[in-house]
Amino acid sequence: MTSGPVNLNRFRKEKARAKDKARADQNVVKFGRSKAQKELEKARADKAARDLDQLKGEE
Repeated sequence: MTSGPVNLNRFRKEKARAKDKARADQNVVKFGRSKAQKELEKARADKAARDLDQLKGEE
């Protein structure tokens, strides 16, 4: 026997959270980028923008 009433909503929510966490972990593996990759991409985009602005200024 159980010691008292059981809150079924709590178990339902815990199960949903676990499912969402598993899906998020799969997406990180599938789509995720490391911090270094993000910084490199940002630096390249910034340089491209500076180069473009410099070319516009020369005209």
